[in-house]
Amino acid sequence: MMKDSLLHTPEGVRDIYGEEYRKKEWIEGKLQDVLKRHCFLDIQTPTFEFFDIFNREKGSAISKDMYKFFDRDNNTLVLRPDMTPSIARCVSKYFSEKDMPLRLGYCGNTFINSPKYQGKLKETTNLGAELLGDDTSIADAEIIATVIEGFLAIGLKEFQISIGHVGFFKGLIEQAGLDTETEIEFKEFINKKNFFGLEQKISQIDLKPNIAEAFISIDELNGGIEVIENAKKFADNKVSKEALERLEKVNQALEYFGYEKYVSYDLGMLSRYDYYTGVIIKGYTYGIGDAVVRGGRYNNLMKQFGEDLPAIGFSFVVDDILAAMNRQKLEIKTDFQASMCLYERANQKQAVRFASECRNKGENIALTRKSSKKSIEEYLQCAKINHYSKVIYFDHADKVSVYDVETGKEEKAEWKDLV
Repeated sequence: MMKDSLLHTPEGVRDIYGEEYRKKEWIEGKLQDVLKRHCFLDIQTPTFEFFDIFNREKGSAISKDMYKFFDRDNNTLVLRPDMTPSIARCVSKYFSEKDMPLRLGYCGNTFINSPKYQGKLKETTNLGAELLGDDTSIADAEIIATVIEGFLAIGLKEFQISIGHVGFFKGLIEQAGLDTETEIEFKEFINKKNFFGLEQKISQIDLKPNIAEAFISIDELNGGIEVIENAKKFADNKVSKEALERLEKVNQALEYFGYEKYVSYDLGMLSRYDYYTGVIIKGYTYGIGDAVVRGGRYNNLMKQFGEDLPAIGFSFVVDDILAAMNRQKLEIKTDFQASMCLYERANQKQAVRFASECRNKGENIALTRKSSKKSIEEYLQCAKINHYSKVIYFDHADKVSVYDVETGKEEKAEWKDLV
C-alpha cells in the first residue's frame, strides 16, 4: 500500500510526458514567437520568493492560498502564486532606465493552494508579457492585440476577449460612499454572479435610487461596444466616466488593428487580484469553463517596490489551453520525427555507427539492443507508443530490415544507403 501511494501525485498536480508534453511545448513555442514579434524580452524569476512579495498589501493572492515554507534563517518563503509581482520586484531592482517603455516576456509555473481549485490544477504553466512605462490607451490595445495574435498563432479561432475596467466599479463605490468591507461584499456578489444576493444587500443600505440601479444593472452591461454607451447613464462620477472614455479609446485602437470582432465588454468583470487599476482582460475558448488568459493594468503595484511606473500585462494558462484544444479536437502537429535503430548484439558496431551518423545530421534516433525475449512485433508496438515513424532493424551485418511503424510493412536495404 505504501509503495502504491508513492506512485500518485498530490491533489492539483500531475505528470505530463511524451506526445502531450511535445504538444504543450509546441503551444509555448507558438506563443513565444508572438511575444518576440512584439519585442518582449525574455525574463525568468525564481519559483519561490519571500512571502512579502505576494502578501495581501501587494494585492496578490491571499495568505491561505499560498504554499509557504521556511528557509534556514526562518524567513517565510512561498511558491509564487502569480508572476506579476515577481516581475515588478525584478524591474525595480535591475532596470535603471525606466523613462522609456520596457517589454518583458516570461514562461514559468505558478502555484495556488485554494479550496476553490477543487478539480483544477494547482500548479500551472503561465506564459505572458508585461509592458511597463507606458500609460497610454494604445498600450492597452497593444497588449490585447498580442493576446489575440497568440490565440490565432496556435490555431484557436473560437475565442473571445472580454474587456472591463475596474474604474467603473470603483467610481460607483465612491459615489455611493461605501466602506471597504461593503465594497468587498459587493465584489464577492458580482464575481459569483449572485445578483439576487447583491440586490438583497442593497436593500439593507440607504442608497440613492440611481446608484442602486447602477449596481443592480451591472450584470446587463455585457456585450458589444454599445455596452459602453449604455453604461454612461450610470456613470455620474468622474472615475466611472474616465473608465468608459478609456475603453472607447482602446476600442478605437483595436479597430486600427482589425481585431474588434474578437472582443466584448463586461463592466461587471472584476479580478481576484487587487493590484489592477484600469483595463482588465480575460480570454475564453470552448472546452474550459474559466478564462485561459488573464491580465490588466496595474499602475500602482510598482510603487510598492520603490518605483512609480505604469504597467499592463497578461498571462496565458498553457495547461488550460492544451486541454481546450484537445477537447475541441484541434490537431497539434509537433513535427516530431524519430526512428528506432534496433540491433542484434553481433551488429552493435554497425548500428552505433549508423545512429551516430544520423544524429550528426540532426535526425532523432533511439538506439536499442534487441532482447532475445522480445519479438519484433513488441518493438513495433513500443515504437508506435513513442510516435516513432519507423524501426530500422540490424538483423545482418550489412543489410537491415526497415519497418513502417504505422503499417508494419517491411523492406530490406543496405544500411549505408540510409545514412
